[in-house]
Amino acid sequence: MTFAADFSNRGETLCRVLGCHKVGTAEPRTCFEDGIMNLRFWRRGERSPDVARPPQPESNDYSESPGTLPRATIILLSLGGGAAALFGLAAVQTVAAPVALSLVLTICAHPVRGALERIRVPRGVATILAILLVFALLAGFVAALLIALTQFTTLLPQYVTQLEQIGQDFAAWLEKIGVGAKTADTIITGLEPANLLDFVAGLLGGLTGIVFSLVVILTLVMLMALDATYLPTLLSQLRRIRPTLVAALVGYAASVRRYMVAATGLGLLQSTMNFIALVILGVPAPLLWSLLSFICSYIPNVGYFLAIIPPTIFGLLVGGWPTAIAVILVYGIINVIVQSIVQPFLVSNVVALNQTITFVSVLFWTPVLGPVGAVLAVPLTLLVRAILLDADPNAARWRPLTGDIDEAKGIMKATDADTRLQRSAHKRERNERKSSARKPAPLPDELPM
Repeated sequence: MTFAADFSNRGETLCRVLGCHKVGTAEPRTCFEDGIMNLRFWRRGERSPDVARPPQPESNDYSESPGTLPRATIILLSLGGGAAALFGLAAVQTVAAPVALSLVLTICAHPVRGALERIRVPRGVATILAILLVFALLAGFVAALLIALTQFTTLLPQYVTQLEQIGQDFAAWLEKIGVGAKTADTIITGLEPANLLDFVAGLLGGLTGIVFSLVVILTLVMLMALDATYLPTLLSQLRRIRPTLVAALVGYAASVRRYMVAATGLGLLQSTMNFIALVILGVPAPLLWSLLSFICSYIPNVGYFLAIIPPTIFGLLVGGWPTAIAVILVYGIINVIVQSIVQPFLVSNVVALNQTITFVSVLFWTPVLGPVGAVLAVPLTLLVRAILLDADPNAARWRPLTGDIDEAKGIMKATDADTRLQRSAHKRERNERKSSARKPAPLPDELPM
C-alpha cells in the first residue's frame, strides 16, 4: 500500500469518527483530500465550500463592519457617557464655570497679544498687557455691578408701601380668577419687599464667594495667557499628525471671538439705548437695569424677558401704568429688534448655528453651569460641535444640521432657478398651444366642381 492510499484510508476513518458530511456520499474523496483545513474540527465556524452560503447584503457606508458594536449600543453608550459628564460638570459647577469663563476670556484676548507682537512688542510684554486688559475689564464690570446692587438695596425700602399694595391687588386678582387663597399668599409672600431685600442682601453677603470666583478667574486667565505663548508652535507640530483636530480648534477659537465681539457690540448698543430711555421716563436705578440688559444680551432669546421685568415694576411704582407700558414698549422696540432679529441673524451667520440649537443651548447649559452657562451657552455649544463633529472627518457630514447651511443655500438657489425655468417653459408652451388653437383653419382656394 502506498503512502497516499494509507493517508486516504486513515482520513476516511477519521471522517467517520468526526461525522464528516462527505462520508457515505457518492464522492469518493475525503476531507483530507480537500485539505485538512476543511475539517469541522479545525474550522467550527465555517461552512464547507459545498454548502451554499446565504446571500449577504451589499455593503454600504452605513453597514456595520464585523467586530463592531451595534449602532444602538454605541448610541446608548455615548448618551450615557455624555450624561455622566454633564452630571459631573454640574457637581463641580463652582469650579467648571470659572474655568469656562476664563477660557473664553483668554480666547478673546489672544489676538491682542498677536497684534502687539506684530508691532515688535516683546512677547512677554505683549502677554502681560493682554492679561492687564482682561483684568481691567473684569474689574470695571464687577465695580459697576456692586454699585448697581448697592443702589438697589438703598432704593427698595423707599417703595415698601407701594409694593405691598401691588401685592395685595395681585393676590385679590389671583383669587378672583380661581387661584386658591393659600397659593396666592405663597406667591405674594415671595414678592414681599423684605424677601427681596433678603435676596439682594444674600447676594451681597456672598461677597466672599464672588471674590473667590474672581480670584480663580483672574488666576486662570493669567496662567492660560502664559501657556498660550507656546500654543502656535504646539499646534504646528500637532498639525502634521492630526490636521483635522487642529483645524477644528482654530475654527472654534475664531468662531468664539466673532460671536463675543458681535454680542458685546449689540449688548452695548441696546443697554445704552435702554439707559437713555429709562432716564427720560424717570425710572429709578437706570444704571442697574441697563447693566442687567447688557448681561442678558449674551443670553439668546431668553435674555429680553429677564431684563424687562425689574424696570417695568419700578416704572409702575413711580409713574403708574402709563410709565410701565412705556417701559414695555421701549424695551419691546429696542430689545426685540436687537435680540429677536439682529442677534439670531448674526449668530447664524457668524458661528453657523441655527436658531433652534441656539435657544436649546441656553436651556441646556443653564442647569449644568448656572448663570455662567446661560451667558456662555453659544461658546460651549460651539466647543461640543468642534470636538464631536469638526474634529472627526467621518462625522463632519452632520455639521449642516447644526446650522452650517451655505452649501444647502446654494443648492436651494439652483433648485429654485431650475423650477422657475421649468415654470416659464411650461407657461410658454401653454401660450403657444392657446395661440395655435385660436388661429382659424385655412380655407380652400377652390371648391370642387
